Amino acid sequence: MFPVKGVLAVDGGASKVDIALVGGDGELLAAVRRPGSYHFGLGRNGSLESLRRAIAAVGRGAPEVAAIGVYCLAGADLPVDDRRIAAELEEQPWTKRTIVRNDTFAVLRAGTDRKWGVAVVCGTGMNCAGFGPDGKSVRFPSFGELSGDRAHGGGWLGRAALGAAIRARDGRGPRTVLEETVPPHFGMTRPTAVMEAVYLERLDYDRMSELAPLVMRAAATGDEVARGLLQEMAEEIVVTANAAIRRLHLTKRDVHVVLGGGVIRAMPASLLDEIAAGIKALAPDAVIMQLDAPPVLGAALIGLDEMHAPGAAHARLRESLTHASLAARLRRPRPPDRRRPRR
Repeated sequence: MFPVKGVLAVDGGASKVDIALVGGDGELLAAVRRPGSYHFGLGRNGSLESLRRAIAAVGRGAPEVAAIGVYCLAGADLPVDDRRIAAELEEQPWTKRTIVRNDTFAVLRAGTDRKWGVAVVCGTGMNCAGFGPDGKSVRFPSFGELSGDRAHGGGWLGRAALGAAIRARDGRGPRTVLEETVPPHFGMTRPTAVMEAVYLERLDYDRMSELAPLVMRAAATGDEVARGLLQEMAEEIVVTANAAIRRLHLTKRDVHVVLGGGVIRAMPASLLDEIAAGIKALAPDAVIMQLDAPPVLGAALIGLDEMHAPGAAHARLRESLTHASLAARLRRPRPPDRRRPRR
């Protein structure tokens, strides 16, 4: 049975959840990944039950699995969200203490060992958060157009790709290869057929995010429409990061800016260079880094911070919880449960 002095680390987003169980000495004890939506925004259904099943898997059915639970979740956008989600999680027996953060904070902590900096996540959606050296924090609501977001993540990129394909076909916009690549992705022949399927709810609206890689490939071939969409997204990443830097009064500091998320990982190097240049135009000493670790590492490190674990524990975890080691662990067959059955 796992010791209960460690950390249950959860990184939950719109497309998957990663969960790691970590000992107080930084040892990675177990990990699971589950596909699906683990977005805890108001009105989303099924997230808690799905999380319950995932935690049961990592804890092998034990009701209490760790001393501290750090839940870095999409949908924890406002203080009222934090309180609502924490109240739901505290009713569960998994941990003695519950910490709820937006998933952007996991990216920030995974990307730097500093206690301050800025992180921008661009995956299915986009968000930004940061801490200043004085402990002040900033974050953005990330409610899409409702909160003023533009070019906000892979979901937006997919919807924009469909829109561009429709406009190209009906004459309102320039021609683009997206006309030919978007419909077959869903087994259809016309962009308007995809639109109608979404409108009639025969095709899940959230599946538009699947089109983001098509935009990347189209841009790589020189398609100007696709390149324009990516350029718009890059500009929004710069605008958002710079807003956080200004609000934290870090324009003259060597602030670490961590870029994470699947869309950023898929961006061409030239576009990442443009993002870095845009940030440095405001904060010349900023250190821009692309996250090369799974965000669940950040959630686990936050837990070790709360436990006042020694630096050696943090270093041990950083060495063991990598993309490669996590993938290998998830592929490995689960060892048999050797605990004696209850009588």
